[in-house]
Order: sequence, then structure tokens, then C-alpha cells
Amino acid sequence: MKGTRSQAVGQPKESSRDRRSETSKAHRQGSVVPLRPPQGAKLGAKLSNQAVSTSSAVSNPSVPNASSHYSSGSNRSNSGRPSLEELRSRRRSRRGSAEGRSTGDRQRVARPSMFNPPENPIPLPTPRSRSGKALLVGVRLLILGVGLGVIVGTVFSVWDPTAHMAGASAGDQAASQPEKPQEPPALPLAQEAAPLKAQIQSVLAQNDKLTAGVMLADLDTKAYVDINASESFAAASTIKFPVLVAFFQEVDAGRATLNEMLTMTKDLVADEAGEMQFQPVGTKFSAIKTVTEMMVISDNTATNLIINRLGGAAELNQRFVSWGLVNTQIRNWLPDVKGTNTTSAKDMATLFALVHEGKLVSMKSRDRILDIMRKSQAQSLLPKGLGEGASIAHKTGTIGEMLADVGLIDTANGNRYVAAVLVKRPRDDDRAETLIQQVSKLSYQAFNQSQAVVPAPENSDTPGAPDAPDSENRPTPNNQNNNIGRSRIAQP
Repeated sequence: MKGTRSQAVGQPKESSRDRRSETSKAHRQGSVVPLRPPQGAKLGAKLSNQAVSTSSAVSNPSVPNASSHYSSGSNRSNSGRPSLEELRSRRRSRRGSAEGRSTGDRQRVARPSMFNPPENPIPLPTPRSRSGKALLVGVRLLILGVGLGVIVGTVFSVWDPTAHMAGASAGDQAASQPEKPQEPPALPLAQEAAPLKAQIQSVLAQNDKLTAGVMLADLDTKAYVDINASESFAAASTIKFPVLVAFFQEVDAGRATLNEMLTMTKDLVADEAGEMQFQPVGTKFSAIKTVTEMMVISDNTATNLIINRLGGAAELNQRFVSWGLVNTQIRNWLPDVKGTNTTSAKDMATLFALVHEGKLVSMKSRDRILDIMRKSQAQSLLPKGLGEGASIAHKTGTIGEMLADVGLIDTANGNRYVAAVLVKRPRDDDRAETLIQQVSKLSYQAFNQSQAVVPAPENSDTPGAPDAPDSENRPTPNNQNNNIGRSRIAQP
């Protein structure tokens, strides 16, 4: 009995040892080990279990039937512990899963790598919640959509047949549409009076160190003389002329009245010229009296009152630009002894032409402006060159380095022209005064000729106005064309 037990018990142990050696050998060789044990091992284990249970029952009669307890192999003991067969089954399952994983790893390593995606060298955080995953997917889709949109937009911007067609059609329309007619210039000019210009240039050449800007224009024939007319000069008191025109624009618009009262404040009081400066601060003056003093006696305090009433220098400068005056700017209050306020001969002549045609103010205001300017007390410049029966509405300007006079002249024959003469000089050089008088005399002689100012149309039987009495130029049988010859100076 004892030998039988030893033999029965020993046989499974030999099979188990052999099995382990085979398993380790199979592992070294890389082969797959069968999961199920051999039939002999099963039989040996069964006999061994029976022998153990029988021996236990004989040696210890008080122990229950052990064979019945271990024989099932699948049922647990009363204490809840797994049976021997169940433990062996679990062990075999774990070995099989481990061997399967190792085999799968070997198989995956053996696969060609060209079908496997490359591993990401930068590990990306993976959201744990569903909302995080959804947000990540949404961001990726948004980035993808923006990238595709940029690519598609670039392609269509480079190649877009509709845009080329639209550009071509726009070019055709622009070519087919006629150009918009430009507005006529503020100072319409025809042909320059070359003989008169030559005479004035000869006078200027005799006065070295004097620089003059001259603009003369016949308002009927449009004949003109331009000598440095667009050059900027210090305006001095000639700046008061555009200020006067701006005030009457406000009167026409109903934003100012002639009888409104203006209060003289301390910061507006100015010296050098005028009588208002001697009145107490706080004195009130009517608007019409103020503008009259500004022009008739060139009152600087009156000028500052009007500039202040019209909104200041910046407001007036914008208005001057809208009139087409490109060089006329107010930069300082009066008196501007340093000459920072500027204008040009062409700007002044242009302004007279605009006022004359009623383009800036009403005809009623135009007449008031000219009437005030005809009362100027300064008569030593342009008025000195005019003939008997002529009248002038003008404004002078005087500082140490500059002398000027600008005006609108009506000749004795009823013709009208504008003259603007501005002279840069060495300080207080009296030759500038003589130069302005000479230019005025030459221009009056030229523009006072009736044939020059109102030329008769070709092949017209309408006679011109009679010439001024002159025994040397009376029509005679032998000298009937003398008047025509004299009129060529200002012919357009």
C-alpha cells in the first residue's frame, strides 16, 4: 500500500518536472507551448489525489471524506477556497495569455513597418472627458477649415476670370465715358499782353535788390501780365481784403449783421495803425463801423475784432483755400510786423475777379465791399499812376521789408481791370513805392485804350467806343489804322 502510494505520488511529480523543462526549452526556442497537459499527467494527478485522500482517511478517521472533497476539481471547499484543479486551470490561463501576448508582440515586430503610421515624437495630451475630446476635435476641424479657406482664396485671387472681365469692362466704360468738364478758373485769362510785360520788366531791371510779384488782368478781354505772380509774399495789411470778403459772406448767409455790436477785449487790442486801440477795453463797435475802419485807415484792432468774430485764423484759412487762394494764410494776429501772414499777387487778383463776378458774395454785398475800399486814405501807390477820371477800390500793405497795393480800377473810358503789385525790398527802401507807381501808370495806359479792352469782333460792323482825344491819333485819311495798331498790346 505504501509502495503503491509512493509510486502513484511520484509519477505526477516526474511528469510535472518534465513538463517544466519542456516549457523552458520551448521558451528558449521561441516555440508555442501547448496549453493542455499530456494525458499521462492527468492520470497521474488523479491517482495521486485518490491515494492521498485514502491515506488521510485511514490515518485520521475523524476527518471527513477527503476524496469526495477534492474529487470534483471544480467545486470550492466549504471554507470558500478554490480547488486544486481550479487553481491549475487559472495558472494555465495566465500562461496562455502571457504566451499569446509575447507571440503577438513578436508577430507585430515582424510586420513590415511601411504600413504602420510613424510614432508621434511629441506626446499630445489626451482629454479624459467627453467634452474635452469634443472641444479638441472642434479646434482641429476649425484649423483645418481656416487653412483650406486660405488656400482656396489665394488660388481664386490669383486666377479669377470674372475679375479680369470686370476690370476690362471698367476700363472700357472709363474710356467710353467723356471726361467731366473742369470748372473754369477763378481768374479766366486769354493772351498775355507781351508789350506791356516787356515794359514792366524793363522797369524792374532798373531796380536791383527789389523783387516784385505782378498780376494785371483785364476783366473784359482777359488780357493779362504775370510776373512772379504765384510767388508767396508777406501779406501785411493786404490780408484785410479777404477778411472783409469773408465777413460779407456771413452777412449774405444771415449769420452776421451790419449793426451787430462787437466788444473790444484786451487781447484783441493792436498798435501800429488805427484809432480803436485808444478806446477803453470793453468798448463796443458796430460791425459795419469795424470793417470800415479796417479798410479805410487799416485799423489793426478792428481787423482782430473781425477775425475773432469769424471764428479765428484756422476757420478763415480753410475758407481761403475753398476760394482757390493757394498762398493766402493768416498765421498771426495784426500787426504782423514779421510778415508771417502771406499771400501772392495772383491770389489778390483772383479774389478781385471773384468779387467782381459775384461768385463769392451777392451783388449787393459786392457793391458795399467796393464802396468801402474806394474810401481808402492811402493814395500814394497805385492811385498815383492813374489818369484823370479813373477810380480805384484797393488795399495797401506796408511793413519794413515789404510794400504792396492791390486794387480794382475803373478807367475813364469805363473799362475795368485788376492790379496787384507786391514788392520785397531792403528795409524801408523808398524805391519800392516808385516802382509800384510806375507799374500802375504803364498798366493804366495800356488798359485804358478802348480798342484794347473791348476789341471789335472780326467782320463786324459794330463800331468801337470813341478813342480818347489825341491829336496825334485822330483818324485821318492817311492814318485810319493807328487805333488798331495801338490796341495790339492787350488783344487776346
